[in-house]
Amino acid sequence: MSRFTPFIFVFLLLPILSTSVFSDQAGAASEESSLPTQSAYRVQIGDIIRVSLPGEESIDTTFDVDTLGRIYLPEVGAFKVGGILESSLEANTRRILSPIFQDLINLHVYVYKRQVLVNVLGYVKNPGEVILPANSNIQQIIQAAGGLRSGAQLDKLHLRREGKIIDLDYKRYLDTGNPDLLPSVRSMDILFVPASPKIGNVEVEFDPAKIADSGDASDKKNAIKVFGEVNSPGSFSFKSSGSILDFIMRAGGVTRYAGVEQIRIISEGSPTLFNLKTYLESGDSTLLPEITAGSTVFVPRQEEAVKSGANTIYVMGEVFHPGAYEIPKEAGFMDVIANAGGPTRYADSRQIRILKSDNSVVRFDLTAFTEGIGETSIPNIEPGDAVFVPEKTDINEKSWLKISPDRAVRVIGEVVRPSRVEWSQEMSLLDLLAHVGGPVSRADTSNIEVLTPQPDGSIKTTLFDLDKFMKRGLADDQLPKVVAGSTVRVHDLPQDPSDNKSQWVRQASEKSIYIFGQVGAPGRYMFTDNLNFLDILSAADGPTKDADLHNIRISHRNGNQAKVTRLNLALYFETGDEHLLPDVKMGDTIYVPEKERLWIDHSKEATVRVLGAIHKPGRYRFSDNMTILDLLAEAGGPDNNAQITKIAIVNVSCCKDQARIFNLKKFSRNARFSDLPLLREGDTVFVPNKNDSRGAKIREGLGDILRIASFALLLGL
Repeated sequence: MSRFTPFIFVFLLLPILSTSVFSDQAGAASEESSLPTQSAYRVQIGDIIRVSLPGEESIDTTFDVDTLGRIYLPEVGAFKVGGILESSLEANTRRILSPIFQDLINLHVYVYKRQVLVNVLGYVKNPGEVILPANSNIQQIIQAAGGLRSGAQLDKLHLRREGKIIDLDYKRYLDTGNPDLLPSVRSMDILFVPASPKIGNVEVEFDPAKIADSGDASDKKNAIKVFGEVNSPGSFSFKSSGSILDFIMRAGGVTRYAGVEQIRIISEGSPTLFNLKTYLESGDSTLLPEITAGSTVFVPRQEEAVKSGANTIYVMGEVFHPGAYEIPKEAGFMDVIANAGGPTRYADSRQIRILKSDNSVVRFDLTAFTEGIGETSIPNIEPGDAVFVPEKTDINEKSWLKISPDRAVRVIGEVVRPSRVEWSQEMSLLDLLAHVGGPVSRADTSNIEVLTPQPDGSIKTTLFDLDKFMKRGLADDQLPKVVAGSTVRVHDLPQDPSDNKSQWVRQASEKSIYIFGQVGAPGRYMFTDNLNFLDILSAADGPTKDADLHNIRISHRNGNQAKVTRLNLALYFETGDEHLLPDVKMGDTIYVPEKERLWIDHSKEATVRVLGAIHKPGRYRFSDNMTILDLLAEAGGPDNNAQITKIAIVNVSCCKDQARIFNLKKFSRNARFSDLPLLREGDTVFVPNKNDSRGAKIREGLGDILRIASFALLLGL
């Protein structure tokens, strides 16, 4: 649009454009509510200025304030706005635009977004200029620059502003979270992040956690040197208050192979032995050796300490370092196993055997001992003994017979991996099922059989309901007892009777529900205490379209005597009342009758009769929530010859029958439901025929007389 647009057109657009401008101003004001007011705020570098001049597309937009405090206006050029009050911004802009634009009545100029432009330098990931909202702090500015690089010195940040330097301890802010420690930020500030002096002169990937890997000593003469079986050997600066434990911890602690009973310290040319284990067990601080400047600490491997003796122990089988070991007198079984590297992942730690020098065999369950199960104790070890750690049985091993019968349990049936499993007394039935992969989806987990051999040679059979056990959260002592030689069988659920009768008949009748009549798949179904009436109805594919939902019957056969319950399922669907649903149990029978059997299934007192000029006269079921209109609609409605003004309703009461006339035609005009007659079960509704009325008969007689008179005139009588 040209600057010479007729004034009348601008005047018409003024209300719409003014509304848009004012809405923009309101949005900007809400965003900057926490900042100084318009009269006090001065435009700074990084701000966004909004110039609103309807009709001039080149001017009616936003402009960024550059690093020189200027905005660039088309047809005007650079215009300095930095430092001026926001309240004076519109007047200054109007003065600049007035020589070029004639109509500036609708000109509005304001700060659209208050921002700061900060230059971030030093040890950040993306150094350079960043622009953020005016109320941003130092942490947001560092984040906008990509964050700090590894090795940044957090306590020596500098904020440069107009030739002055403001020191900033950023680490203290991170430690305390005190926002008062962060100075406010202005445009053109320079934030400098220095590098830590510990990273050296070469740019490398820096990990502060690994600075002490090789020690932190700068004076090699007085440094404490720690090496051997420690995680981070090196030279460490001497501190007179430090003990040997302090230096070992600074070296990352000892490794798993450290011989902590034989730690060697060389202090002032004199060697000393230190038993760390004895100190930890007693807590006696007098056992700590004195550490002087320049001392050396050596932590040997444990196997070296064991071999220092003259007694030999043989370790064989599934350990990491089998062989012959020399042990001192105080060394025990655990010392020998530890110096052999411990059992491997293939070791059967439950079947460790110690071959004594007198040819006897001692069995030891290391797993049970470490878990504190049973009364297992550590066996004694003597010179000349041999420790054998066997290989555990692989579940995929074909030669599974190497598990002796006195250590095996058989699991058969519907589990993931039916097999013969090695048994331990610490295991339970749940452990056993978990070991074989658990029951499959078709497993009957409510009827698990456990066959347990008895001391007299008999077999005891126990039925276990896993579903009930899990749902109630019972304790493990409620599980059936399983011993070596037991057999666990997990049955499968019955299949669809129509698919496989042999599977269906295997289902126990006392755990079944029978459902007959108008359902999708009548038959016998598996049932548990967790299921209800709707579950079994759904399993039978639900009622068919011919099902009579108002008269379902349930025969309860599990009590002392027979009992039948009637269910109006249609009423349940209308009300959602769960109390309407009967309790069904295993052994019950459900019958869903067919519709249109009212003459047989219902007495006359339980129905309503509809007679006369109606499309489908007969007996119909009637409930309290129905009206005569519902009944007439169910009977197909009156036919063409119906006398709808004199419909008769015969009510059955306790004392005598009563009759009432209902005018359906009048009701259709006024629609007063209060005029509808009251209906009850046992009533009769009669819709008379027009031809049977007295008026119709009179009209028919008059018609006959007129026909006779006309015939006489024709004959000339």
